[in-house]
Amino acid sequence: MIDRVLRLGPAESGLAGWRGHLRVLAIIAFAILALFHRDVLGMMAIWWNASTYGHCLFIPILVAWLVQQRLPGLRRLEPTAWAPGLLWLVLGAFAWMLGAAAGVAVVRHGALILMLQGTVIALLGPAVSRALLFPLFYAFFMVPFGEEIVAPLQLVTAHISMVLLHLTGVPAQMQGIFITTPGGYFEVAEACSGAKFVIAMTAYGLLVCNVCFSSWKRRIAFMAGALSLSILANGVRAFATIFIAEVTTVDAAAGFDHVVYGWVFFAVIMTLVMATAWPFFDRKPGDSWFDSDRLRQRGGSATGAIAGGALAIIVAAPLWLAASAATGKLLPGAPAMPQVKGWVQTDEASLHPWRPRFDGADYLAMGHYRNAKGQVVDLAIATFDRQDEGRELVGFAQGAADSGGDWTWSQPAPAPANARGEQITGPGRVVRHVVSFYVVGNGNPTGSGHLVKLETMKARLLGGDQRAAAILVSAEEREGGSSDAAITAFLHDLGNVKDLADRSLGTR
Repeated sequence: MIDRVLRLGPAESGLAGWRGHLRVLAIIAFAILALFHRDVLGMMAIWWNASTYGHCLFIPILVAWLVQQRLPGLRRLEPTAWAPGLLWLVLGAFAWMLGAAAGVAVVRHGALILMLQGTVIALLGPAVSRALLFPLFYAFFMVPFGEEIVAPLQLVTAHISMVLLHLTGVPAQMQGIFITTPGGYFEVAEACSGAKFVIAMTAYGLLVCNVCFSSWKRRIAFMAGALSLSILANGVRAFATIFIAEVTTVDAAAGFDHVVYGWVFFAVIMTLVMATAWPFFDRKPGDSWFDSDRLRQRGGSATGAIAGGALAIIVAAPLWLAASAATGKLLPGAPAMPQVKGWVQTDEASLHPWRPRFDGADYLAMGHYRNAKGQVVDLAIATFDRQDEGRELVGFAQGAADSGGDWTWSQPAPAPANARGEQITGPGRVVRHVVSFYVVGNGNPTGSGHLVKLETMKARLLGGDQRAAAILVSAEEREGGSSDAAITAFLHDLGNVKDLADRSLGTR
């Protein structure tokens, strides 16, 4: 009986240790989720409302399943508080501060995962963290990322469609993401880019790599094949829709697209990928996930001290930004339309009304100009006294083309070195060229969204001037007149764009 008690003692002690560490872990994790609840709710809203990220709803369940698969080995490990793990938590808090300062939601969302990972590492120790390495990494797929690949994939899908149309003898012309055939006028819209399939396939493929493969060469080959097939299959689907419109009607093609497109299409591709890869699976169902004997570790830091340090770290980031925001300066008022030599303001109607979208802007002023040659341009000036969540100079749906409006981004267009050029298309195939300049504080104009985010981040972190402006010069493509030539002439006569930005922001 004594021997039996002695044998059970360590197990009971280990179980009690797990309970204590998990209890503290739950408290710190709850504090993170509560303190950054706006980002948590924002991330979950994207999961629910954006079809591109619908797969994210399943990631928490898959992470829990991956942990459950490792429970037998975890029971043989002893958790320990580990002070160096706080460095990962510091990295997460700092990343959140950078994301919040720059107004980049994906960085803030990723930082939440980093902070939760850092909490696990600091409160459960390196041995347990190494055992949970893949589940901890896989949690990153809860972050809605990949918006940057939508525009390139739209163009890739359009090019694949064009190649297949030419191979089948269908005459077609391509202008950006728009394809014209004898049977109709087609747009490779954002929803048709295949981005959601590529992102979801990446998450699914990595899960398969971990569960079904041991060889890294086979894992890499599987991922390359799965992603390539997703992109190619989406191009074939887009081509098939256009081809059906050619041989039947546009309505029939739309019906075909509605039936084929969606998660059913993705399921077919996944089935094809799995059927092809099945003979090459080299990980057996009963194989151990890790060597618990090799990972065993003794000793550690005081759990209470580590928990206190973790709380201090996660509170410091929002406090710093709140202190910086208090130093902001106000705008002088609505920006005045400039007097440009050789140009007069006019009420002449456009082929289709255009107004850029800048949600949360303090002011948005518009002017319509004409010169003696008959060239016509639109000038838009948007100003912000500061940028914050939902009121950003550069962000989703902000700028020349409102994704929810009449104008659609078509392709890049020529622009000065310090500006961004883009072509947008409106109803009736109206084409408009837009050149955008962005200025933060007393900085120089730029067309780079990344530089805008960097300058915004610097201003918010270091207490600099947070006022910001967007200056857009636009012209319609009209018969007998080049939009590029009109914009070039207007910018030449306008002079230094920075002077206009400084007057609009009151920085001089």
